[in-house]
Amino acid sequence: MEQSNTLLDVKKLEVSYGHVDALKGVDVTVNQGEIVVLIGANGAGKTTLLDTILGINTPRSGSIQYNGTDITGRSADINVREGLTIVPEGRGVFTSMTVTDNLLLGAHHNMHESSDKIERVYQWFPILKERSDQMAGTLSGGERQMLAIGRALMSAPRIILVDEPSIGLAPIIVNNIIEILVNLNKEGYTILLSEQNAYKALKIAHRGYVLETGQVVLSGTAEELLEDPAVKDAYLGA
Repeated sequence: MEQSNTLLDVKKLEVSYGHVDALKGVDVTVNQGEIVVLIGANGAGKTTLLDTILGINTPRSGSIQYNGTDITGRSADINVREGLTIVPEGRGVFTSMTVTDNLLLGAHHNMHESSDKIERVYQWFPILKERSDQMAGTLSGGERQMLAIGRALMSAPRIILVDEPSIGLAPIIVNNIIEILVNLNKEGYTILLSEQNAYKALKIAHRGYVLETGQVVLSGTAEELLEDPAVKDAYLGA
């Protein structure tokens, strides 16, 4: 299932917040067409890694290559224009804006064909079309997660960074979100997914990385990680 062409290549990435080393020499690769999952407890460095790839954080050292170009330290707005986008943890939508306006924000750097993009999002998420004139703050948690994913799709990305999409959602809604990610991948979107629900994430992923205290301590195919005794013990409840 692994693809040969590398879309994202993170090498020896180090990020600090003051005296706290959040990432310590992290290596991660994502190939075109893959779902790659980051597993780890709170504070392991998953969100920091995604934010740094996007350009929100500036690394102390190391490199980030995207589509063959060094983007280390490049600003997030440029990276979004070039096909990187993020679905942030906590379903970060603008609660006082309508669903439609939230979606349009996702295409702010390229409004060309924005109406077609919105219709495509509404095909993915019919409930958002029904709620198009509602304030995002009135949506359920699952609907907000769909809106956050839809907004990311509005930027016409090549790779989607998805941060903890299942937090705070009922199991049936989590299953819906996971299915959405699988279908997006089938349509050609590459996905780097941070997820505490290790079992569900690994069941849909091609490969995975286990992060602990800012370091990659284990990596492999999803099948290998599902069968790894240390992963079972720490993350799969087995």
